[in-house]
Amino acid sequence: MNEEQHLTAQEPRFRVRARYTDSTITVYQAYRPEIGRPAARDGRFPSSWKRDRMTWIKPSFLWMMYRCGWGTKEGQETVLAVEITRDGFEWALNNSCLSHYVPGLHPDQAAWKRQLRRSPARVQWDPERDLHLNPLPHRSLQLGLAGEAAARYADEWIVGIEDVTPLATKLHALVRARELRAAGALLPPERPYPLAESLVSHLRS
Repeated sequence: MNEEQHLTAQEPRFRVRARYTDSTITVYQAYRPEIGRPAARDGRFPSSWKRDRMTWIKPSFLWMMYRCGWGTKEGQETVLAVEITRDGFEWALNNSCLSHYVPGLHPDQAAWKRQLRRSPARVQWDPERDLHLNPLPHRSLQLGLAGEAAARYADEWIVGIEDVTPLATKLHALVRARELRAAGALLPPERPYPLAESLVSHLRS
């Protein structure tokens, strides 16, 4: 077992991994250029951004690369790194519901559906990805924001927005050239994000 495999084997199934500071956390989204480029330029989403729709943020850069195909999928050509406040991120987690019913975690399906309807945010745990975008045994957080959560995200939580499409393109080229060490060195540094148990105990499937 090499070092990378060893580290992967030690990962718990559910844990948030992210790039963060004492006050902010970076999440990723991908949009068509007409939304992504103005957002990066102005540090806020343009009026064409639909705040009445659920918007999904991902702390994992590689999961975002899997979702947007390194920025090659239609409508996801502009990859954004959105720095938001940790207070906002944790508010969303605290007000989240899992996107699917889990026996034992929820009293019954009806109770889960009631919680889902009244929660402004929802959580999915999807397999984390490696540089080849293959699934790993542990899970990566996706956080869906709607209603009050989406409004707070757009209007209160954002500290800065960066267009990281060039990084995605460069990494994709390195992976295709099998230069994995060079690609790994360019990945945004992500580490376990410290969360109080009370924030995530209701979010493990």
